[in-house]
Amino acid sequence: SRSSAIQCKPGGNCPSRHRGMTRQLSPLSVAEDSAAPILELQNRSPSGICRHSRVERQSRSGEEGTQTHTESSSQEAEGQTRCQSCASTFLKLIWRFLIILSVSSSWVGTTQFVKITYETFDCPFFMTWFSTNWNIMVFPIYYSGHLATAQEKQSPIRKFRECSRIFGEDGLTLKLFLKRTAPFSILWTLTNYLYLLALKKLTATDVSALFCCNKAFVFLLSWIVLKDRFMGARIVAAIMAITGIVMMAYADGFQGDSIIGVAYAVGSASTSALYKVLFKMFLGSANFGEAAHFVSTLGFFNLIFISVTPIILYFTKVEYWSPFSAVPWGYLCGVAGLWLAFNILVNVGVVLTYPILISIGTVLSVPGNAAVDLLKHKMIFSVVRLGATIIICIGFLLMLLPEEWDEITLRFINSLKEKKSEDHADDITDSSVHTRSRSRANGTVSIPLA
Repeated sequence: SRSSAIQCKPGGNCPSRHRGMTRQLSPLSVAEDSAAPILELQNRSPSGICRHSRVERQSRSGEEGTQTHTESSSQEAEGQTRCQSCASTFLKLIWRFLIILSVSSSWVGTTQFVKITYETFDCPFFMTWFSTNWNIMVFPIYYSGHLATAQEKQSPIRKFRECSRIFGEDGLTLKLFLKRTAPFSILWTLTNYLYLLALKKLTATDVSALFCCNKAFVFLLSWIVLKDRFMGARIVAAIMAITGIVMMAYADGFQGDSIIGVAYAVGSASTSALYKVLFKMFLGSANFGEAAHFVSTLGFFNLIFISVTPIILYFTKVEYWSPFSAVPWGYLCGVAGLWLAFNILVNVGVVLTYPILISIGTVLSVPGNAAVDLLKHKMIFSVVRLGATIIICIGFLLMLLPEEWDEITLRFINSLKEKKSEDHADDITDSSVHTRSRSRANGTVSIPLA
C-alpha cells in the first residue's frame, strides 16, 4: 500500500492506493493473510503434517489401551490376592475356633462322664490309673499323623530316637527313664486323682472353676523358682484366684463336704502347676513329637510301676467291687478316651496354634459345665458360688495377658492420639480452604488463625 501511495501522482486517480487502503482496512484480508501460511503448509504437504499427527494419535491411543489393559490386569490380580488372603484368614479363624471348641468340649465331657460313672462305680484311683494307661497311644497316633502328612517318612525306631532327645543327647536310658519320668508320673497321677476326688464333693462347675487357678499358681512358682518377670496384672490375677477360692469355701460355711472338695480341687491345681514348672525347668520347651513321646512314656511308667496301687486298694477294700462284671467299662472307656483327646488337643494346639487358645478353651469349660449342670442336673447356684466362679475366670483371663502388654497398650494409645491429631489437622486444613474459597467468592481474603 505504501508503494502504491508513493507511485501515484498528486491529484490523479490512484486505484492501487484505493485498493491498498481497502485491503489495509478490511479485517477479512488480515485473517486471510494470517491463515495463508497454514493453508499453504497443509496444501503443499498433505501427506506430511496430517499423517504425522495421525500416527501420533494412533500411537497415543495404543499406549493408552496398553496402559488400560495393564491397569485392569493388575486390578484383577490384586482382587484375586485379596480374595485369597481373606479366604486363608477365614479358614484360620475357623480352625482356631474349632480347636477352642474341641478343647472345651473334651474337658467338659470328661468331667461329666466322671460324674455319671460315680453313680455306679466309686473308684477314683482306678479310673485315674485306667485313664493314664491310655497315654501310651499318644506317640503311635503322632507317628500315624507323621506317615500321613510328612514327605520324608522315617521308620518308627528312628522317629522314636529322634523324639527321645527330650531326655538328653544320649536319648532315653534306664537311668533317665527312672529319674525323669518318676516325679512327673507321680505329679500327673496326683493331679488327676485329686481332681476326681473333688468331683465327688462338689459340682462340675465348681471343680472346673477351681482348677483354673493353676494358671495363677504357675505364675507364682515361675516367679519364685524360675525368676520370671514380675507383672502387676498377674499378681492381681493371683489375688483374685485366691479370693475366689476363699469365697468358694465360704459358700457352705467352711464345713462339710464343701471345704474338703475345695481342698481337693486346689490341691489338683497346685500339683498341675508344679508339674508345668518342673517340666519347663528340667526339660524346657518341646515340639509335638517330643511331647507325644514324653506323654507315652508316662503312660508306660504308670502301667509298669503304679499298677500295684489299685491292686493294694482293691484287696484292702478301699476301692472294692464285688463282681467283675459290675465295672462300667463303657463309661470308663468314655472317660479315658475323652481324657486322651484332651491331652492330644492340648499338645497339638500348642504346636499348630497359639497357647492362649488352649487356655481360652480350658476356661470355657466352666460355662460349659454350668450349662450342663443347670439343664441336666437342675443345679441352683448361690450368689457366693457364682461370684467366686466369675472372679476366678476373670483372674484366669488376666493371666493370659502377654508380658509386654503395658508397652503394647501405650503404643496403641499413642497411635490413637496421633491419628486423632492428624484428623484434627486435616479438618483445620479443609475448613481453611473452604473459608478462603468463600472469601474469594465474596471479593475478600481472610486468613484463619491456627
